Amino acid sequence: MSSFEHEFRTQPEMWRRAAELASDVTLFPSDARVAFVGCGTSLYVAQAAAAYRNEKMFGESYAFPASEMPPGRKYDAAVMISRSGTTTEVLNATAALAPHTRTLAITAVDDSPLVHLAAERILLSFADEQSIVQTRFATSALSLLLASFGWDVGASANRAEVFLAEQPEEVGSADHFVFLGRGVGAALANEAALKVREVLSAFTESYPTMEYRHGPISAAGEKSLVWILDDAEPSIDAEIEATGARVVRRGNDPLAGLVGVHCAVQQLVIRRGVDPDHPRFLVRSIMLNG
Repeated sequence: MSSFEHEFRTQPEMWRRAAELASDVTLFPSDARVAFVGCGTSLYVAQAAAAYRNEKMFGESYAFPASEMPPGRKYDAAVMISRSGTTTEVLNATAALAPHTRTLAITAVDDSPLVHLAAERILLSFADEQSIVQTRFATSALSLLLASFGWDVGASANRAEVFLAEQPEEVGSADHFVFLGRGVGAALANEAALKVREVLSAFTESYPTMEYRHGPISAAGEKSLVWILDDAEPSIDAEIEATGARVVRRGNDPLAGLVGVHCAVQQLVIRRGVDPDHPRFLVRSIMLNG
């Protein structure tokens, strides 16, 4: 079994541990103005956390790639997400924020540069990974954040276990993958597309569901699979199917649904003879010189 497969299959257990940890900590007041910051997969965790916190109307919430933090803005807190704690852009953003903003690192590695830069830390070492391609650390970090905002992570873990026990979604001969969702689902659609792209080097796209009509649908066809990570906007299904594309929906829990995507990716890994632990041109952490 690859590290990738082992790690995505252990996600429900990791989520429960993260949610339990969330019950023991207060991240910040409900009315705080908060920035969530990351790179790659961690950016999509940031987007999902900000989307759900805004949905719950707990306080202004923003998500940024670490390299695109707007200068001069003030936040009550900034959540800096990095599995390794060594990502250069996250370190630079943390250093820039630290003098005037409470910074909270969420990482898997103690004694990392990020831990030393940030004012506070939450360590998810139990969710660390061998695989370059992130699954369980990212979704555990997200589970911690979502649980602190009221999401029923235990229910999501139960639903994910159902996906893991079932036969994976049959993706057939699709060679074009589109992922859609709203709110948290839109952020996790970005992450689903990234996983397919990283592991399979496939042609993938992701959009908020309502945006798909506004141009991107023109690229859909018989070789397209459009996977919608929630049950919002069902009227779009017929429009997508009219292009010849196949539509997949697997309930209204995008966190659990992401595990369904991981299972489908594993199906294609086997079918195509891909090594998911050695994706092309990728490394565990981006550390830049200078």
